[in-house]
Amino acid sequence: MRRAVFLDRDGVINRAVVRDGKPYPPAALEEFEFLPGVEATSRALRDAGFLVVVVTNQPDVATGVQKREVVEAMHGKLRAAGICDDVKVCYHVDADNCDCRKPRPGMLIEAAGEWQIDLARSFMVGDRWRDVNAGKAAGCHTFFIDYGYREKLDEAPDAIVMSLEEAGRLILEN
Repeated sequence: MRRAVFLDRDGVINRAVVRDGKPYPPAALEEFEFLPGVEATSRALRDAGFLVVVVTNQPDVATGVQKREVVEAMHGKLRAAGICDDVKVCYHVDADNCDCRKPRPGMLIEAAGEWQIDLARSFMVGDRWRDVNAGKAAGCHTFFIDYGYREKLDEAPDAIVMSLEEAGRLILEN
């Protein structure tokens, strides 16, 4: 069984657009900007034998705010930069009641089945309560990047950090 580091996308890998204390995805490919240290951290995790899997909710596609092609182009940029081994996307809204939309663990469980991932020895890194809850529900160790958004955590993460770089360093030290 393999170990993985699951990463939320917006706010963890790329800069999120924050309005009224809430994060939103970039609207265009030109706004899709990697955060400092992301490429080096991903490379270090992968070099250490971890799979890096992006798990991201993208409900703006379902609501018509965003085009699926733009989201896929952003994911193409992630793959081209060598940031991840796989990308799992939920295009649903909460009302769809799907298993893949975080805080449910569906994307993590799907990836675990496809990649033979040991979830109990894996990590989830995110910047929202949905990420922490999904990681906990899947049985992963959770890292919460605290940007001070205007939303509360439902469950306590295993660690609170200030960046993916810091989370990666802690993962590699253990």
